[in-house]
Amino acid sequence: MPVSTVHSLGTFLRDRRTRLDPATFGFAAGRRRTPGLRREEVAQRANISPTWYTWLEQGRGGAPSIEVLDRLAAGLMLTEPEREHMFMLALGHPPEPRYVPPQGITPRLQRVLDAFPVSPGIIRTATWDVVAWNAAAAALLTDYGTLPREQRNILRLMFSSERVRSAQEDWMSVARFVVATFRADAARAGANGEISQLVDELCRTSEVFARLWESNDVTGHGDGLKRLRHPELGLIELEFSNFAVEGRPDLTMMVYNPTSEALAAEIAALIGQTRRATRA
Repeated sequence: MPVSTVHSLGTFLRDRRTRLDPATFGFAAGRRRTPGLRREEVAQRANISPTWYTWLEQGRGGAPSIEVLDRLAAGLMLTEPEREHMFMLALGHPPEPRYVPPQGITPRLQRVLDAFPVSPGIIRTATWDVVAWNAAAAALLTDYGTLPREQRNILRLMFSSERVRSAQEDWMSVARFVVATFRADAARAGANGEISQLVDELCRTSEVFARLWESNDVTGHGDGLKRLRHPELGLIELEFSNFAVEGRPDLTMMVYNPTSEALAAEIAALIGQTRRATRA
């Protein structure tokens, strides 16, 4: 490991421990020459030897193991970006992804969705649970607000809802694409363990899903064209694009744009009609 990288890791660790309040962790504040935790206190919290931790700050002893880095991240209470930065300094690559189920989205992100008045937009997790949507998505795709939380899953809807199935012009092609993309997303986010229950459930309830899952196909989502049969608008075409949410690797924003001004006008009228019916 280059000397400059080692010293950068030591500087980073030293900086982070000096920012921590000893009293927060039950250590006596007393008189300290420097602010924050002492080296031996960080070592205690990370369950490593004080000598080894001291060597890390001094750039001695070689590269730490992944296990040691994870212990240090917990001991120093690093945020996820800080943990990733520490791995980059120590090993030259980010840590393996670990999936943390999202607790929702920020109001700011919801406002981004709502800024698309006639373009259906949703935000889904790596396990393809829909956690946010706009009015256009509720009118054209699925009104997720009427579903129990556990049913707001694209895989469950694709393979269990006759309404969703009949809306697809070529359901089998869409299903194959969804399963292959779902597999890639879950692996990328480190969520393989989290999807096992859902996969087992769908394999029991859908022979088609089981067959597609067994095929082990993997693909990326990117962008493309989606054709849907809508009960009021008939067969419609939407261009879709996928966007990563910065700072939230567990989330993907999907936006569907109408392919013509005429369709955009029809969608606007449908949304207005839905809102009037809701207020009535």
